Amino acid sequence: MQTKQWLIGLSGTNGAGKDSVGLLLAQKHDYLFMSVTELLRDEARKRGLPVERRYLREISAEWRREFGYAVLVDRAVAQFEGLKSQYAGLVLASLRNPFEADRVHELGGTMAWVDADPSVRYERIRSNASERNRGGEDDVTYDQFLAQQEAEMHPSGDEATLDMAAVKTRCEITIINNSNDLMVLDHDIQKTFALS
Repeated sequence: MQTKQWLIGLSGTNGAGKDSVGLLLAQKHDYLFMSVTELLRDEARKRGLPVERRYLREISAEWRREFGYAVLVDRAVAQFEGLKSQYAGLVLASLRNPFEADRVHELGGTMAWVDADPSVRYERIRSNASERNRGGEDDVTYDQFLAQQEAEMHPSGDEATLDMAAVKTRCEITIINNSNDLMVLDHDIQKTFALS
């Protein structure tokens, strides 16, 4: 069982519930929740690009090359610095590069891998696309969904590209989220992170 961490990094497959874990940590345990993917979506919008996974992957790799491999963690932690007295800690979702996981560990944090059965995850992204404000991003067939996952699991170029398989090996915690019941998920979070 883990002691309460000031920094929790979340990684995992699309639709597994990373944002749900982050939101529950924020709502029930006083963490500030930030999704680094939102930083990338904002950048895509600024550039006039469609908010699609391939463009988000390209932007994240570009930023890592330009600003350092852990840029997304560093930017989120910098934003948290001025707010930390208001929160129990910071939870970052959607870390997809091993250098991001390494930075979380360097800062004394914990990494958690969130996953679920692929068919459960696909149904989630399809059923709540509008709620997640990701309609175009999640408008894919099941085969496309699995292909996107494969593209994100293994590097497609240099060290700046996504490599979620390497991130998974750096996670000391795994949360399997096959239920759509948030009470069950919150119970698992409390148990996993030793929260009350």
